[in-house]
Amino acid sequence: MYEEQLIAENKLETRNEKRETRRPLIIAHRGASAVAPENTIAAFRGALDSGADGVEFDVRLSRDGVPVVVHDATLLRTAGVNQRVADLTAEQLSRVDAGSSFNATYPAHARTDFAAEGIPSLRSVLHLLERTSGPIYIEMKCETEDTVSGLVEAVCSEIAGSPLFEKIIVKSFRLGVIPRARTILPGVRTAALFAPKLVRLLRKEKYLINIAQELGADHLSVHKAMISRQLVRKAEKAGMPVTMWTVNRPRWMTRATKLGVFAVITNDPAKMLASRESKPRLQTPEIP
Repeated sequence: MYEEQLIAENKLETRNEKRETRRPLIIAHRGASAVAPENTIAAFRGALDSGADGVEFDVRLSRDGVPVVVHDATLLRTAGVNQRVADLTAEQLSRVDAGSSFNATYPAHARTDFAAEGIPSLRSVLHLLERTSGPIYIEMKCETEDTVSGLVEAVCSEIAGSPLFEKIIVKSFRLGVIPRARTILPGVRTAALFAPKLVRLLRKEKYLINIAQELGADHLSVHKAMISRQLVRKAEKAGMPVTMWTVNRPRWMTRATKLGVFAVITNDPAKMLASRESKPRLQTPEIP
């Protein structure tokens, strides 16, 4: 219901817009997580095979200080193991069964080989992604301030020598990550990540732009409920492409195209690519 209301409210904004000339990039959220266990090598292979323009994933630190690709602080939801990621070494995490829970929850997409999928390291994921030409969004998960420094330093150390460095965009809901990363690794690209509750607190979209500029962010990454033509225009004037998350229905692709969004993050890149390709006259934007 809320999505329909948002679309209706913005019809007046887009009615007088020129015919669309750009179509958003398709970014695979935690890999092709609609059809494979999220944040696993299988999910990232699926994203590449689908033709996704780029990927997005989450990073935390293992007990031995290795950046590993996982969303939650614990393994309960994705692997059925009631242990904290921070309490296990990278080697132990690599042996976790991250696929069986997916198979049980999504039997239509179940595969026996998913049971062999563990929690991968950031290094192994970047190695797999070396053949991608699009952006790679790395979200640093920092629930507390005391976890920021170690995670940012470890991630920056890992990506500094990567051949993918110029494609990588780091982001976090903990916005202090942005200036910290820029200090440790000058030249790294960053995105200010915003959720709807922050917009309600700030009231005006211009404050999002101001905050992002003050932090030195290169991109905006915002929830789909926050997207408006006014926000996209202001961000464009500030030189910040806008990425929308998380979009899984084709109608949101139509809306993102009308609003001039740079990229959409989706669990199902194949479905969103099919929706985008149904509009062949549009051009895919260049990656800034």
